Amino acid sequence: MGLVLVVAEVAAGALLALWLGLRGLARSRSADMPVDKAPAPVDPGTDWTPAIAIGVFALVVVCLAVALLRGRWHWAGGTQVVVAAALGAMVLASVVEGSSRNPPEPAPTWNSPPCRSGGDNSE
Repeated sequence: MGLVLVVAEVAAGALLALWLGLRGLARSRSADMPVDKAPAPVDPGTDWTPAIAIGVFALVVVCLAVALLRGRWHWAGGTQVVVAAALGAMVLASVVEGSSRNPPEPAPTWNSPPCRSGGDNSE
């Protein structure tokens, strides 16, 4: 029973990772749009969706572990506790990584003086 649940959780985790990856790809693509076609995007800040999604998934696994341990399925419940601990570590790592990012430095606003060498741009 524990092995079947772990395989099912790996499949569900792969689908969750695929969804989060595609979501992140779409989010990064929207920030790279040309300026003439869309207004400049507002700084979106930290994206907490991956941490929340993995946290909810870990909570489901914890509930399964509690149900299995109360039903005296010790090995299956124990494997679920290990999976829940791994997911909890992933959530904590995601939160620490998201909060430690430094914002990008703003673009310089100083315009350099024009070149006075008498040449053009083809030099």
